[in-house]
Order: sequence, then structure tokens, then C-alpha cells
Amino acid sequence: MIEALFKYRFLQYALASGILASIVCGIVGVIIVEKKLVMMSGGIAHTSYGGVGLGYLLGFEPIIGAFIFSLLASLGIGYIKRKGGERSDVVIGLFWSLGMALGILFIALMPGYPPDLSSYLFGNILSVTKTDLRLIAGITAVVTLLVVSLYNNWKAYIFDEEFALVLGLKTAFFEYLLLLLISMTVVALIRVVGIILALALLTAPTATAGLLTADFKKRIICSILLGCVFCIAGLWISFELNIASGAAIVILSAFCYLLTYAVNYISNALKRKNLSGRTNS
Repeated sequence: MIEALFKYRFLQYALASGILASIVCGIVGVIIVEKKLVMMSGGIAHTSYGGVGLGYLLGFEPIIGAFIFSLLASLGIGYIKRKGGERSDVVIGLFWSLGMALGILFIALMPGYPPDLSSYLFGNILSVTKTDLRLIAGITAVVTLLVVSLYNNWKAYIFDEEFALVLGLKTAFFEYLLLLLISMTVVALIRVVGIILALALLTAPTATAGLLTADFKKRIICSILLGCVFCIAGLWISFELNIASGAAIVILSAFCYLLTYAVNYISNALKRKNLSGRTNS
């Protein structure tokens, strides 16, 4: 694959998009896991399918439609959650189902043969275009800037909202800003692993990093590095075996998490056993 990487432009685009997606996932993923917003992120991702269908129906770029729908869904879920009008899991489920249903409806209303949406649903990193790469790069730059420039404020908001209020931080602003970042991240992931598998790449590297270190900054760095490894290895596997790239990346990510969890569990069990033995003796 190394020879092909220097020869084929589509492989270069795929590699670059995988690294950029890993950066944005590493940053946003740690925040959503810490704030317990994993299912909300999944709901936002699936709602974006309605925007993809609307883009095809009306003849504009489906990725733009996906961003509009994911943004509206995130703001809607966030508003209802803050007002306490309904349980958040119910609202997430409704938006999740509504987005997918609207996408199916819009595609069905198109004249002629329906387009192949498998790359939007399951991703195809090998089909990333120069335009897609620029979009992912722009999203990565904006997300990184917003998190790095407000890093200390983010830490206060994530770990202690009451303390953040004492400091004078507007927690509502950071909550809606986080929802915006999630929407942008979803758009960046659609071309890499697709709508259905986006949640896995958002959480698997972060969850694995959480097993390796408890430090917030180290978790972000570790999550980014793991995401890069998963994307590059998954790209290589998909290229060599001619299988779906998104599936290869996600399976590798999930397997690595399960392996790390098993090693941690066995290691902790042995430590407890040794400690118990010393205490008894």
C-alpha cells in the first residue's frame, strides 16, 4: 500500500481525511464521553440522514443538508433538555427516528432511480474528494481552535458546572457550543465511516484512552493517536482485502477497546489477589 500511496491521489486524500477525522474525534469524543452525551451524539448523527435525502431531492450538496439537519437536531434536543419538558432519551429517540424516516421519504420522492447512499450510511474513506478533504480540514481547524482557546473554561464546564457558574461562565453557552461541535464532527465523519458508524469512531478511541490514562489532556492526545492508528490500519485493511473501509475502521476500534478492557480487568484482578494475599499473610 505504501507504493500505491505515493501513486494514487485518492489514497492520499483518504489518509489525510482519516487523520483529520481522528483529531476532531479525539477532541470532541473525550468531552461527550465525560458529559455522558454519547447517545445524544448518535441521535444527532442519525438525524443528519434526513439532510442527505433533502440534498438529493432538491439538488444541493447532501453534506450541507446533513449539517443543517444535525445542527437543528442538536439545538432542538439541547433546548428541550435544558427546559426539562421531556426526558432526553425520549427526545433523542424521536429525532433519531424522524431524521432517518425523512431521509427515506425524500429519497423515495426523487424521480428516476434512487442514488446509492451506502457511502453516506457506512462511509467510504477511499472515495473522499478534494472538496470533502477541504471541508473536513476546515471543521477540524474550527473545532480545535474553539476547544484549545477555551481549554480551561471547557474543563470547568465539563467537571464542575456549579464551579463554572461561580467563575461567571455561561454554562448554557458552552452546552450549545458543544452541540455545535458535535454537529460539525458528525459531518466530518460521514465521508470517513458514515452516519451509522460515526458513533463508534467518536467513542471507541476515547473509551480506550480512558482505560490508559485518567488525565484529561493526556486522554485527548491518546484518543487522537489511537484514532489515527485505527483509521490508517483500517484503510490498509480495506485496501488490501477490498472490504468496506468504515466497517474495517470501526471493527478494529471496537476490538482494540475490548482487548484493552480485558487486559485492564485481568491486571486489576491480579493486583487485588496479590494485595489480598499479602493482607492475609
